[in-house]
Amino acid sequence: MSWIRRKWWLVALALVPVVNIGCNPFTLGLLTPIPVQPWVAERMEEKYNHHKDGKVPIMPPIRDGFPPPICEDPPSDAEVLRAMPRVPRGVPYVYEVFRDDIVIVKNRLVDKIDPPRFFPLVGPAQLHHCHWECVVYYTELIQSDYPFPVYIKRPRVQVIYIDKDHLHLYVGDNPDMQRQVTQDLTRY
Repeated sequence: MSWIRRKWWLVALALVPVVNIGCNPFTLGLLTPIPVQPWVAERMEEKYNHHKDGKVPIMPPIRDGFPPPICEDPPSDAEVLRAMPRVPRGVPYVYEVFRDDIVIVKNRLVDKIDPPRFFPLVGPAQLHHCHWECVVYYTELIQSDYPFPVYIKRPRVQVIYIDKDHLHLYVGDNPDMQRQVTQDLTRY
């Protein structure tokens, strides 16, 4: 019986170097690499870095005797590109789509202020509508290297509508109260 046990130990000792030779990911224990798709990092970045894109800012009240505010801040190029449909995810060297030579033209469509009304969690406020039309001109490039090389360039136009609405607090017609609230909110 002892000779059988001795042979099993010799076989186990002979297999230890064979198992540990080369790149065996299962020998890392808790540090075993887990394959992750490359688009996971992009989705996490969009989720955590751009979480304020759809939120409505609350601005100081519109003061009497001053001109009404206008929509001066157009959407940024990054906002417009994030609002565009995604490029289809292809297989490298088999089917890939790219966007080159991007030009963005921004036009203000609507700039109006509603009368005051009550908004939950804000109170009385005026809604300032700022609607933008963004026309994106770009060259779509479709590339494939397998099974035979293909290179297609097409001019494309995409129209994106973006709303940059915001709220102006409403504190009444008292100019002193308007000035006080403006100073409290803007620290001027």
